[in-house]
Amino acid sequence: MQTIGILLPRSTYYQTIGFDLYEGLRSGLKHLGRSDIKIVTENIGFGAEKQQCYRSAEKLLLEENVSVVVAYIGHRMAQLLRPLFLAANKMLIVLDAGANLPGEWPSCPNIFYHSLHNALGASLAAKRATDDGLKSAGMVTGYYDGGYLHTYSISKSFEETGGSMVFNHATGYLQQEFTIEPLKQHLEQFPNSALLSLFSGDFVQWYFEAIKNSFQGQNLPVYLPPFGFEEMMLSDAAYPGDTVKGIAAWSKKLASAENEVFIQTIANAGKTPNLFSLLSWESASIALKVLALIESHKNNVSQIAAGLQSFEFEGPRGTVYFDTKTNTSLAPLYHAAIIPDNEGKCEVRIEGMADNVSGNFKKIAAYELDNAMSSWYNSYTCI
Repeated sequence: MQTIGILLPRSTYYQTIGFDLYEGLRSGLKHLGRSDIKIVTENIGFGAEKQQCYRSAEKLLLEENVSVVVAYIGHRMAQLLRPLFLAANKMLIVLDAGANLPGEWPSCPNIFYHSLHNALGASLAAKRATDDGLKSAGMVTGYYDGGYLHTYSISKSFEETGGSMVFNHATGYLQQEFTIEPLKQHLEQFPNSALLSLFSGDFVQWYFEAIKNSFQGQNLPVYLPPFGFEEMMLSDAAYPGDTVKGIAAWSKKLASAENEVFIQTIANAGKTPNLFSLLSWESASIALKVLALIESHKNNVSQIAAGLQSFEFEGPRGTVYFDTKTNTSLAPLYHAAIIPDNEGKCEVRIEGMADNVSGNFKKIAAYELDNAMSSWYNSYTCI
C-alpha cells in the first residue's frame, strides 16, 4: 500500500485547521478514486518549533516510509527540512498560505509549494485601490499578521502603482487590546485614504466590528487580501460598510463543477469547506502525480521535479499549474467585495477573475526586499 504523510498544525483561532487539512486530503484522494492510499499524520504544533517539525518529518520518512510528505508550513521551515528530504530522496509538498516573501525563492527539486498566495493577493488588492483612484493609503494590521512580508508586498505595490503610504496602524494581539481609535486621527489628517488591511481569523471579526462601531455610515475604502475573504470567519463578522473589497483566492460562490463537488464532499464529511480543506483537497492531485512520477522515473528526483513542473489540473478555484522558477503553484485569483447577508453579517461577492496572475507573481518573486525580513517560523494563522 502506498503511503502519504501529512504534517498537521494547530491554531487557536482556526481550531479545526488540522481536521480540515486532513479531511481535504482524504476526501480529495477518495474523489480521485484512490481510497487505497494510507495517510499517516504527525502533529507539529504551531509550526514554529524547528526540532519538532524536523522530528515529525523524520518519523514519517524513516518509521512510516511514506512516499511523499504534505505539510502546512512556511518557507523558512521548509528550508530547514530541505537537507532531510534531500538525504531521504523524497518529495515534500508544502501547503503554503503565501503570506511571506522569502529572501530567496528556493528551487530545490525535492520541495514544491502549493500556495494560497496571500502576499500576491495583497499586492493585487493594493493595485485595485490605485485603480479606484485612491492616491494615499494606510496599512492596518494586527500584531501577528503584521509579522509577515505580505506587509511589504501590499505597500510596495501601492507605491509602484502611483500611491503614497501615509500612515501605519498595528492593533494589539488580544481582543481587549484591539483598537482602531488611532485611525480617526489618521483619517482626519489624510482623508480619502485607502485602508490596506491585513487580518485573518478572529482579527477580521474584531476589525469589522470596530469599523462598524467607530465609522458607521462612512463607508471607509477597505482593501483585503485572500485571508480577509475567508468565508467561515466572515459568516460571523459584522458588515462594516459598502466599500470593502480586494482579492479572494476562493469562494463557495465560484461556479464550477469542480467547486460544487468539493463543497458537497466536504459538507457530507461533516466539515465546513474553507481555505485549508481547499488547499489540501487540491494537494491530493499533486501527491498522486508525484506517486505516478516516482513509479515511472524510479525515484529520480530531478525527473520527478521536471514532470511536476509541467503538471496542471482543474481544482475548485480553477486551473492549477506551477511556476517553474520557484516550484510554486499558481491558480486564479478573484476580484471580490464584501456584501451583507440577511442578518447583517458578511458574504463574499465574486466580481471577476484577476488579470495576469502569473506575471504579477513573477514580479513580486523578483522583489529586492531592502533588508525587510520576517522572524516568524509559525505556519500562517497558527498561533
